[in-house]
Amino acid sequence: MVLMANPSLAQLDITNYVRYSYDGKESYGVLKGESIEELRGDLFSSPQKTGRTLKLSKVKLLPPCNPSKVLAVGLNYKSHIGNRPIPDHLGLFSKYPTCIIAHEEDILMPSDATDLHYEGELVIVIGKKAQKVSISEASDYIFGVTVGNDVSERNWQQIDLQWFRAKASDTFGPIGPTIAQGLNYNDLLLQTRLNGELVQSERTKDLIYSVEEIVSYISKYVTLLPGDVIFTGTPGSTKAMKPNDVVEIELEGVGVLRNKVVMAD
Repeated sequence: MVLMANPSLAQLDITNYVRYSYDGKESYGVLKGESIEELRGDLFSSPQKTGRTLKLSKVKLLPPCNPSKVLAVGLNYKSHIGNRPIPDHLGLFSKYPTCIIAHEEDILMPSDATDLHYEGELVIVIGKKAQKVSISEASDYIFGVTVGNDVSERNWQQIDLQWFRAKASDTFGPIGPTIAQGLNYNDLLLQTRLNGELVQSERTKDLIYSVEEIVSYISKYVTLLPGDVIFTGTPGSTKAMKPNDVVEIELEGVGVLRNKVVMAD
């Protein structure tokens, strides 16, 4: 099952969008249990329901959006900072669109990687062009949120001038399975499991910088476009992964993102 039901969210008007491939065609749809209601048009430009319904089991899920930019925030939970001082401004870095993969796609571990870690995160999905927006306006530019794994090679983070190899290598940015609207983005349970073992668990209310603050700050310097995504930071500590490990990251109301680690050819 992609979406995990949560009784505490039953009273909310939540919509879960997916992007998928079926019969050689890519489409967006609305997830309803184990079925998908097909949409016509672009997700960020008032798509319409076609009236067609497909079984989830019959489609291939794709990354829920196709971003032009993949941005990320570092050190955004006190539990991840440890004894280091709390930053007085957002620490930002970029990943590349080519690192994005979908739910159930493999994370490819390069042959020279020796300390590859998961980082479970809430990911913001931008819904319309955002440039120099205020904190109070920021929610108007957020389409929804998804789940992300900011895969990170710790040794490369230490020795490279930039983090493009450590953070943005191919397959280092799993996102999905859905984009959810209608949630309180700043108070969701985020959990990561490595081979079934719970290794991260924290609520997004513990973010040092909120979802709205993140969007406002970034938009001062970079124009955000529909479909762009922002990783918001990971809580707690992380562990190294090895080939054949399975990482599951669950975000309340959004679903479970599952990926296996395999050695790259």
